[in-house]
Amino acid sequence: MTIQKTVKVLNNEGLHARPASLLVQAAAQFKSDVFVCHEEMRLNAKSIMNIMSLGLAKDAEFTIEASGDDAQIAVDKLAELVDSGFGEL
Repeated sequence: MTIQKTVKVLNNEGLHARPASLLVQAAAQFKSDVFVCHEEMRLNAKSIMNIMSLGLAKDAEFTIEASGDDAQIAVDKLAELVDSGFGEL
């Protein structure tokens, strides 16, 4: 079963290196396959290069998608992290 949630980047600097790193570290804690989807791209959220390649600016919307045993908690925790502004707000 695949779980999805759409979130918005709240950080003024967008999803730059520090928040991207925090997102990857958080995604890596889960057994589920976790992806970030933006426009036509669906990339592994456990790869810093993938997250950085999205170039997500402030107010950009993207979808967090997970499938696996802990998919619901993975999506919830990652969405919570994005909604918190990665501690930068």
